[in-house]
Amino acid sequence: MLQILKMGDRNDRVPMMTRRTRRTTICATPAGANSKQANGSAGEKTSSQPSHSNRKVKEEKGVHEPVTTPRKERSKTSERFSCHVLQESLLSSASGYSNYRGILNWCVVMLVLCNARLFLENLIKYGILVDPIQVVSLFLKDPYNWPASCLVIVSNVFIMAALYTERRLSVGTISETTGTFLYLVNLTTLLFFPSATVLTLTSITPVGGAFALCVYTILFMKLYSYKDVNMWCREIRHTKARTLTRSHSCPSVAQSNGSAVHAHVSYPGNLTHRDIYYFVFAPTLCYELNFPRSPRIRKSFLLRRLFEMLFFIQLQIGLVQQWMVPTIQNSMKPFQDMDFSRMIERMLKLAVPNHLIWLIFFYWFFHSSMNFVAELMRFGDREFYQDWWNSETVTYFWSNWNIPVHKWCLRHFYKPLMGRGVNKWVAQTAIFLVSAFFHEYLVSVPLKMFRLWAFMGMMSQIPLAWFVGRFLRGNYGNAAVWISLIIGQPIAVLMYVHDFYVLHYVSQS
Repeated sequence: MLQILKMGDRNDRVPMMTRRTRRTTICATPAGANSKQANGSAGEKTSSQPSHSNRKVKEEKGVHEPVTTPRKERSKTSERFSCHVLQESLLSSASGYSNYRGILNWCVVMLVLCNARLFLENLIKYGILVDPIQVVSLFLKDPYNWPASCLVIVSNVFIMAALYTERRLSVGTISETTGTFLYLVNLTTLLFFPSATVLTLTSITPVGGAFALCVYTILFMKLYSYKDVNMWCREIRHTKARTLTRSHSCPSVAQSNGSAVHAHVSYPGNLTHRDIYYFVFAPTLCYELNFPRSPRIRKSFLLRRLFEMLFFIQLQIGLVQQWMVPTIQNSMKPFQDMDFSRMIERMLKLAVPNHLIWLIFFYWFFHSSMNFVAELMRFGDREFYQDWWNSETVTYFWSNWNIPVHKWCLRHFYKPLMGRGVNKWVAQTAIFLVSAFFHEYLVSVPLKMFRLWAFMGMMSQIPLAWFVGRFLRGNYGNAAVWISLIIGQPIAVLMYVHDFYVLHYVSQS
């Protein structure tokens, strides 16, 4: 009976203790929250749940802990033992991964190994065909007769004609109409005189003729720019501007390394022999009164570019003689028999060495050679190319692989057409038309045959540019540009070589 009463008293006291404890717990919660959060990580490390003995002691004291639901216990357990998260595969586009350096190195290694096998196969089959002395015969038939060199020397006549025409225009001796007529005669003769000479002379070789025509084509574009800029200067002078400020000619050149900045030249003080010949030899097609100039000539940079020029020109000659010439010679019979499967096989076989030589030529000419000339002449603008290898459209490629020509077309052809209200698409088509003419001019005239393969190849870039820009984007567009470069050039090479072979060898036999 006494025990029952004691148990009853205990049961009566427990609610009172519980009530007091609850009040204390509620009041102490804000103050103890920070300590609970601060010690949370340590508590999780020691034990995920309180032990059974601690829980029993707290129950005897009347302290009740907050109840942990089974869902929270499962989440804590999964966080502790889980090794998977929501993520994409590394090669998926959604992953955002872009470091493919190892794959690029693998591609380079595979490319080297494959080409080494082809080179070894070629060497075993044909032997050593490289002959540097044979290169001289490509430029000269007679060692005492140098028609291509003489043709290049004659080009000074057209340079002097342009200079003295501008001098007469600057002092008002002749009118603008007369000056335009003289320029028209000078530039027209500049194009047709060398082509007529190459077609007439039998002593000039195709390679020598192509070299002379390239010099005359570059000179034509330079003198056209020379005419336009001086005409703009006269227009500014006629609008009451006594002198040209630097903003009308070129950006200012900052002083560096303590060297003095070149004196500013204004019109007509630029009409000198020194000025026009500096422009003729400078690695640019667009004339300015004041070109940006580098402070000094870096001898180490100059020697590196010179070494690259000598090395890569020898490498190109060796690859052409050892690799391309045998492939082209073996391609003549399938073309004569019209064996299309063999023709495609030969074209693909020629594509590898042709494209490799084209890439080497790009580096040799646009980087090594033009930087060598620019450093020697202290020419400051070294933007000769941009990232054409990342081209996703055909138009981007043609705008970035040859910056001097692109600047000339934009400045002296495209913008004047747009200024006269010509449609943008028509102006772009006109640029491709002019480019196609010069490509055919530089190929057909030295070979002394007109087949229009280069012209049609350039004009085919217009529908290709539309198709790639309309339906292909990103990597697909870039792949289409590369395919057109790798496959398109061997087709044109084989067409011209086949026609030249039939015209000069088969017909004679």
